[in-house]
Amino acid sequence: MTVSTEPEALLSHLQNADGSATFSYAGYTVVGAVNGPIEVQRRDELPEEAAVDVIVRPAAGVGGTRERHLESLIQSTLRQIILVNNFPRTLIQIILQVTTAPENEYVNAKVVQGSSNLSILPALLQTAVLSLLSAALPLTATLTSTSLAVIADGQSKRIILNPSPREIETSESFHVFSFTSNDELILVESEGSFTMKEWDDAFATAQRQCCQPATTNDGDTLMDDGGSAGVNLKQFTRSIVEEKIASDLHWK
Repeated sequence: MTVSTEPEALLSHLQNADGSATFSYAGYTVVGAVNGPIEVQRRDELPEEAAVDVIVRPAAGVGGTRERHLESLIQSTLRQIILVNNFPRTLIQIILQVTTAPENEYVNAKVVQGSSNLSILPALLQTAVLSLLSAALPLTATLTSTSLAVIADGQSKRIILNPSPREIETSESFHVFSFTSNDELILVESEGSFTMKEWDDAFATAQRQCCQPATTNDGDTLMDDGGSAGVNLKQFTRSIVEEKIASDLHWK
C-alpha cells in the first residue's frame, strides 16, 4: 500500500446520506456519512439541543472498546463546533467507516499492530468535519487535526508528523492535536512519557501544520519534516469545499 503524502478528499459521493466524504492521508482512508437533523428516539431526546451520535466502524471485524473510546472523543469534540442549539429534539448521526489502515511493520521481528488507539483519530475527525460540511450543517468553525511522535535520537529528541505504527511503537510519547479554523486548540490527547518542553515543541509543530504558518523558537527538540510539514491542512479543507461549490455551480 502506498502511503499518501498529500491529503485527498471526495465530497458528497454517497447518494443515500445527507452529507458524505472520503478522506485519505498518512496511510488511512475513512468514509464518512452524516444524516440529520432527523427524528430521535424519545429516550435520547434533548429538550434544548440536538443529540450527536457518532459510530466508528473498523476496517475489519466488529467495533470494540477502542471504537467506543474514539466515538466518545469525536462526539465531545464535534459538539463544540456544531450549532446543536439550532435543532432541539433531533438527532445528528455521523458514521465513520475505516476502509484502509497503514500496513503492519516489524520491530525486533515482531509485527507492530498499532498499540495506540489515537493514531487514527485525526483521519476520523477530518472525515467527520468534511461530511458535516457536505451535509450543510451549520458550524461555528471547522477543525483540522494531526498526530506526532517524539522519538529519542541520541541526546536530543525529534518530532515526527503522522508517524507509522513502527515509529509510534518506538516513540517515547505520542500526541494528537486538533485546532479550529480560528486557530484555537480544541482537542489534545497524549500518551507516553514527556516533559513540558517536549509537549510545547509538539504543540508548536502541530500548530504549524494545522494553522497558518508561524515562527517559533526551536530548542533541543528538532522536527523531522518527512515531507509532511508543508501540508497546510487548514487551506486543504478550504480548497476542497471551494472545489465542491465551484463544481455544483458550474452549470450556471
